[in-house]
Amino acid sequence: MSGQSGIYGNVLAGQVAVITGAGKNIGRQIALYLAEVGAQIAVNGLSDKAAVDSVVDEINRAHGQGTARGYMADVTDGAAVKGTMDSVVRDFGRLDILVSNPAMRRQTPFPQMTFEEWTQVLNVALNGAFHCISNAVPHMIAGGRGGRIVTMSGVSTRLGTKNRAHVCAAKGGLEGFTHGLAMDLAEHNITVNSVSPGAIDTVRGAAAGALPGTLGTENIPLRRKGRPEEIAGMVRHLCLPDADYITGQVIQVNGGVYLA
Repeated sequence: MSGQSGIYGNVLAGQVAVITGAGKNIGRQIALYLAEVGAQIAVNGLSDKAAVDSVVDEINRAHGQGTARGYMADVTDGAAVKGTMDSVVRDFGRLDILVSNPAMRRQTPFPQMTFEEWTQVLNVALNGAFHCISNAVPHMIAGGRGGRIVTMSGVSTRLGTKNRAHVCAAKGGLEGFTHGLAMDLAEHNITVNSVSPGAIDTVRGAAAGALPGTLGTENIPLRRKGRPEEIAGMVRHLCLPDADYITGQVIQVNGGVYLA
């Protein structure tokens, strides 16, 4: 864990955060960081229950039993997501923060891309976000305290990364969705922002392929990959009281590879 979170104290004490895709990599670090500032954490995963359980155990050892619980659900299954959000509220009593972190990385030249693969990528990244947000928002509104939603985009959609037309489309749609939600939910005091990572030093699944050349360290002004902690730190900031006046933004965290 960071050691820097102590400067924030337990500013999110009493709040409950749901993080999807939180069994490893960036999602895991977000869960750890939000727990460090006092939030209770619902750790979601798709199929790797051991990874989810490991994150839950790590948080509970550090912050007390019951601080975190695990919830297995496929974000593309609306009924399963609804069941998860309802269970979180039954277990913790409220829902304040949602970090929508599902993703499916693929690298396929467009002439070889099938509609099935196109649909799979959009279904996870974009439809998965819809299911998570549409089932979390009613609980936030019912609580009457507002809320925070953070979606996870990616720099590929800005760079037009080769062999990732479906990923670019999905993340571009997610950013548009974020902008629209910010307008629709402002009256309920729910902020909606997106964090867009660049090349991050994580364990890549086999289906993700090699890191695209446009994201090689020679093309990054800071000449290195980012760390999961650097993405989690930005997500954490967007959930803090200091970020009350930030909504509808896409925040680039990519070492300068995309500057606009």
